[in-house]
Amino acid sequence: MSGIYFHIPFCKKACIYCDFHFSTKLSNSDLVVQAMLNEVELKQNFLPQKRLHSIYFGGGTPSLLTKKQLALLLNAVHKYFSLSENAEITFEVNPENITNENLKLWQHHGINRLSIGVQSFNDNELTWMNRGHNSVKAINSVKAAQDVGYNAISIDLIFGSKFSSVKQWEESLKKAIDLNVDHISAYNLTIEKRTRLGKSFELKREPEIDSQLCENQFLTAHTLLEKAGFEHYEISNYAKQQKIAVHNSNYWLQKPYLGIGPSAHSFTNNTRSWNIANNNIYIDALLKKQAVNYFESEHLSIKEQYNEYVLLGLRSKFGCSLNYIETHFGSHYIKHFESNIKSLAAYYTTVNNTVYLTLDGWLLADKISSMLFI
Repeated sequence: MSGIYFHIPFCKKACIYCDFHFSTKLSNSDLVVQAMLNEVELKQNFLPQKRLHSIYFGGGTPSLLTKKQLALLLNAVHKYFSLSENAEITFEVNPENITNENLKLWQHHGINRLSIGVQSFNDNELTWMNRGHNSVKAINSVKAAQDVGYNAISIDLIFGSKFSSVKQWEESLKKAIDLNVDHISAYNLTIEKRTRLGKSFELKREPEIDSQLCENQFLTAHTLLEKAGFEHYEISNYAKQQKIAVHNSNYWLQKPYLGIGPSAHSFTNNTRSWNIANNNIYIDALLKKQAVNYFESEHLSIKEQYNEYVLLGLRSKFGCSLNYIETHFGSHYIKHFESNIKSLAAYYTTVNNTVYLTLDGWLLADKISSMLFI
């Protein structure tokens, strides 16, 4: 199972909470795309196999790609790789970019899954977030995608803001359920230092995030979405039957993937690499052949591999296999895991020699994982 991730580092404007790499300067987008094409060629042998099970366009805002830019990137994939039958091809889009023309264009290029950045159905909250759409546009964008035949649609929602009471969050979830999408990503708002929200928080213009409210909203999402037929398969992700995100699941299962574009990450053979988060330097390195390294890499030690396996496994439905820990990492690691998890009996269950966190465990997932690290 291998996949390719394209990071499209452009947005029309900045959301107050986002710390992903992007630029609102679109004038050099053609150069960035050309540099990405060069990177695909240079790294065509990066993955252990040329057959892909997923392609993911993230960002930034992939729906800002022009018709020509999208075609160039996908043509490069088809030139150097092959796709498995029913490969998942996901495209992140903003509601304001969803038009009938764009939907048909994306379909023409084989994109079969949309991840729509709804974030909220509360207009005041959307304005505060500096999003480019309102709640009506969000709802209509999902319906428009369904009308042209998209049956694999994920929507993003954010909880925990000062606008978001438990009641309001319930209303947002019910609207999402009524839209009949098959995947929902529900993210807890976090305050990141480099963002507008982070700076406002430092200046005391924004309140702290209410951890008790966030806990209540997390539990509310679990209850409502599971009742509506969604499986809570990762801390922030819910899917209806057979609609689990293939590409993102490969991250949690530590499958190989190739990241293309500024700030994109890659992983294979226990080696992780990441591209520079600077569009101009990325262009200079890949187009102008300037003597600058546009990526860094590190080979994970056994200790780091174990810690990552624990972190990723416990936050998902896949859990941590005791057999895998013993055979892959050795007796020292399984003894450490088993001795340290004994005190956490209230937060996990064991099925077929695999440890899974309970819902209460997921509320403390980072803390629990750190207690099991070496």
